[in-house]
Amino acid sequence: MVTHRQRLENCLSAAPLDRVPVALWRHFPVDDQSPKLLASATLNFQQIYDFDLVKVTPASSFCIKDWGAQDEWRGSSEGTRVYTQRVIQQPEDWARLTRLDPYSGHLGAQLACLNNLTSVLGADTPVLQTIFSPLAQAKNLAGGETLLVHLRRYPDAVKLGLQIIADTTRNYIITARQTGIAGIFYAVQHAQYGLLSEPEFRTFGRGFDLQVLEAANDLWLNMVHLHGNEVMFEIIKDYPVQIINWHDRDTYPSLEQAQRLFPGILCGGLQREQSMVFGTPESIAAEARQAIEMTNSERFILGTGCVVPITAPYGNLLAARQSVEI
Repeated sequence: MVTHRQRLENCLSAAPLDRVPVALWRHFPVDDQSPKLLASATLNFQQIYDFDLVKVTPASSFCIKDWGAQDEWRGSSEGTRVYTQRVIQQPEDWARLTRLDPYSGHLGAQLACLNNLTSVLGADTPVLQTIFSPLAQAKNLAGGETLLVHLRRYPDAVKLGLQIIADTTRNYIITARQTGIAGIFYAVQHAQYGLLSEPEFRTFGRGFDLQVLEAANDLWLNMVHLHGNEVMFEIIKDYPVQIINWHDRDTYPSLEQAQRLFPGILCGGLQREQSMVFGTPESIAAEARQAIEMTNSERFILGTGCVVPITAPYGNLLAARQSVEI
C-alpha cells in the first residue's frame, strides 16, 4: 500500500505514481470556533473521502481575533464568516498593533487543533495549516476599501503594520512546525490586477510574503493559494513552495500554461461551484479526466481552485475522489 505521504513525495520527485493525488477542503462554520470541534469535523471529512492531504481551514479571523477583530456566522455557502468589528480605522491604528504570542488566545487554540489532527492522522497523511498573508490579514483588520485607501495615501503606516503582522505570522509558523504539520497553505489574496498594480503588490505583498515563507522552509509540503481572477501568476511563481493552487478553471493561466511557468506541483482542475455544487458525478469525472490529461498526470494534484462550498453534494465530492482511481 502506498501512503498519502509516499504518493505526494513521488509526485514531488517525478517518480512513478500509482495514481494522481487528490485533495479537496472546505470550511466548517460554527465548528471552526472550537479547536476540538474543528479537528473533529476535519477528521470526519478525511475519514469519509480519504484525501491525500488534509488542509486545515479555520475561520480567517483565527489569526486576528487577538488584535480585537470580531466576526459572526451568517450562512455563506462558502462557509466563511462576516466581520462585524474592524481594528484599523485610522492610519495611526497600524502602529498600535502588537506582536502576538503564538501560544496564547486564538493562535494557541489553533495549535491545539493541529496537535489533535497530527496525533490522530500520523505522519502518513500530511497536514497543512492555513496561513493568511500579511496583506490578507491587513484587509480583514481594516476592511478592503480602507486598506486600499491607506496603502495609497499612508504607505509608511501600512508598512509598519504589515511588518508587525509578518513578524507575528513568522513566529506562529515556527511554533506550528512543532505540531508535526507537513506544510502550510499560504493564502495570497491581493495578487490580482483588479485590486493592485504590480508595483503595489511588490511593495505591500511580495516582500512580506517572502519574509513569512522563510519560516516554513524546513517544511516539505508548502502550498501557495493565489486567490481571485486576473492573478499575478508570474510574480508569485518563484515563491519557495512546492505547490501552487489557483482558480485555474476561471482565470489565467490554464493548467497547461502553468506547467510551463512553474516547476513544482499544480493543484486544481475542478471548478468549485459550477462543477462541484451544480454539476453531476458524471460531469465531475469528465472534468477530472480532462485535467489529468492536460497535465499528463505529472506534477499534479486534482482539486478545486479554492474551498469547496459547503453546499457541494456528497455524491459530487465522492465523484471527485473516485475519479483518480479510474
